[in-house]
Amino acid sequence: MPTRANKFAEGAAPIRRKRARAILLALATAFSPPSPGRAAASRGQNSQAPPPAIIGFRDAPRQAELERRFLAVPDPKLAEQHLRAMASAPHIAGSPKDRKTADYVAQRFREAGLETEIREYRVWMNRPGEISVDVVAPPGVAMHGPNPERVEGDPWQDDARVIPPFNGFSPSGDAEADVVYANYGRPEDLKQLEQMEIDVRGKILLIRYGQNFRGVKSYIAQERGAAGVLLYSDPFDDGYVRGDVYPRGPWRPSSAVQRGSIQFAFEYAGDPTTPGIAAVPSLPDAQRIAPERAPDLPRVPTTPLSSADAEPLLRNLGGPESPRDWQGGLPFTYHVGPGPVRVKMRLKQSYAYTTIWDVIGRLRGSSEPEQWVVAGNHRDAWVYGAVDPGSGTAAMLEAVHGIGELLKSGWRPRRTIVLASWDAEEQGLIGSTEWVEDNERALANAAAYVNMDSGASGPNFRAWASGELKDFLRDVARAVPSPRGGTLYEAWRATPEPARPTSRTLTPSLRGAVSGDPPVGNLGSGSDFTPFLEHAGVPATDARSSGSYGVYHSVFDNLSWFMKFGDPTFAYTQELARFFGLEVLRLANADVLPYDWQDYGKEISGYVDAAAQRAASVAGATPAGFTAASAAAQRLTAAGASIAAAQKNPPADAAALNRALIAAGRALLLPGGLPGRAWYRHAIYAPGEYTGYASAPLPGLATAIENKDAAQIEQQAAALAAALNRAAEMLEKATKPVSGF
Repeated sequence: MPTRANKFAEGAAPIRRKRARAILLALATAFSPPSPGRAAASRGQNSQAPPPAIIGFRDAPRQAELERRFLAVPDPKLAEQHLRAMASAPHIAGSPKDRKTADYVAQRFREAGLETEIREYRVWMNRPGEISVDVVAPPGVAMHGPNPERVEGDPWQDDARVIPPFNGFSPSGDAEADVVYANYGRPEDLKQLEQMEIDVRGKILLIRYGQNFRGVKSYIAQERGAAGVLLYSDPFDDGYVRGDVYPRGPWRPSSAVQRGSIQFAFEYAGDPTTPGIAAVPSLPDAQRIAPERAPDLPRVPTTPLSSADAEPLLRNLGGPESPRDWQGGLPFTYHVGPGPVRVKMRLKQSYAYTTIWDVIGRLRGSSEPEQWVVAGNHRDAWVYGAVDPGSGTAAMLEAVHGIGELLKSGWRPRRTIVLASWDAEEQGLIGSTEWVEDNERALANAAAYVNMDSGASGPNFRAWASGELKDFLRDVARAVPSPRGGTLYEAWRATPEPARPTSRTLTPSLRGAVSGDPPVGNLGSGSDFTPFLEHAGVPATDARSSGSYGVYHSVFDNLSWFMKFGDPTFAYTQELARFFGLEVLRLANADVLPYDWQDYGKEISGYVDAAAQRAASVAGATPAGFTAASAAAQRLTAAGASIAAAQKNPPADAAALNRALIAAGRALLLPGGLPGRAWYRHAIYAPGEYTGYASAPLPGLATAIENKDAAQIEQQAAALAAALNRAAEMLEKATKPVSGF
């Protein structure tokens, strides 16, 4: 009998079909009403005003006092101590130094009073052996890379433990071929090369980072028959075009290289050999997929370069000029080739099953212990990881410190709190995914997952969430003081959106909407919320404090950079600790869970309307299935309005209501998963197949519309309607016994 993993492999071969990426982007951005807010909270609020009401609590003053005590605890000096413990040595996943960071986190958990374990998994990963890229033609052009990452005066760059730049999950392989410049390596970029009569088959593609996930770049190149891929960081995107480079400024110096995984995570996350099952050490190899058959592993050799190493390639390419919007920041006109630059790549990767370590701390709930509130941050880094993820770990540990102080006073949460330090996130969300697959049955009762990744790289707060928790994040931000004065909510609202496009989608607000609320983005992928929300159906949030962060995934994401440009006083790390901790406390203590199903239903209605318009442009008329999906979204919105009444005036016994709220979220899981991507099961959110990070709302419908498959469009519309009706039915049944609120 085939194992569960082998069944997955048989049905999850990489999807190969023509895409219309414009459809995906349209679905992601179509529903963008004016940014809302709440009249009482949005007008005239300042640091002297009384704190806003806390929704979902019978005794809100008691909860407010608990939060006041918690907010006083996070300490910038302790946060700095934590960061130094995390980022003083390179600690790639599975390394001895990575284990030492696990031990440090476990000790802090125990000191706070958490029941703590270090959970091991055995997973398939690579380390670089021999990595070389050489120009072999034309005569007079020389480049032997990758060259060392070096700047004048950095105290961390020469550590012998730094692993050379490489791409996680690249195959080994040799390739020698002419070079073609392919811009960001998106489907439209490859289409444009085709229109220019540039054949990329058998060529080595030079692709700049940005606009989509690096694994998608390799996937598209593999689809088009490329012999190899060279990824590089163009100064237009994160180098001197943006401002002064490190060490003078925060942007990427010309020698810096962005490492990163190229696993096809849009197929599934986690250990490549165990999709859908946990890679526990005792799992027999017979129950694993052979690595050479794993659908999410790339087949085209791929390796990263610095802009300094890419410059001689780009400078000497022939062929036509690149389209003008492909021009990067190097001081010459870009051409696309092919040739006359010819490159030889030689990649020898060392693959092995490797032990990784998740640190799990538990605090059992007093009255609803089966309902878990899980909160986590990953711990592993490509090198030092001062920002990514060390600053997030420092913030999480200070939140744990605050929770520990509450425990000493005799407090206990209503629900069980699970705090986690994930390993091997950088390789493909491995530690969190394996733990989710290991605990999937218990997670059916989980109330939420609260994520932290990169913590503080600057002062600009950003947040993302699944639909039922978007307004909850705004409520929490109103209670957190800002280093700028006033509240985090006020500082967040005053922060302009990034000039470059993002995947954020604005949604209506539940209780008294007026313009002015800050936007909360949709969750796609790229961090540890992915397996919780999109595989297990657990509502999720993510937040960070961002800035001019140009050293991502390089040796220069170190303590020197952080203390100059990231958060030298740890003020924003403290802010994140408070925000993260208050999320956990409110979710763990609420008499009625603070889900916003009314808003969520409106958001989904907007996505359905946008999808219907796109489907009509493909099919010639709006498919019949959209009528049922639209009605189901409206039904969900109405059911959510009844829940809002219960949140404002919680019943004496809300246990059944909370169970229904949790069950409604799980009802949005599709029994068969998404078309061609069975591991992803959420009807509303998934990463786009050709974006990788950005969210693709209504992903099943998006795929069907991209395929221009009328039968599949109808099937996916029906599956969506069924999921929405299941969720609405859960909420309707829950409010019947407490009608009249």
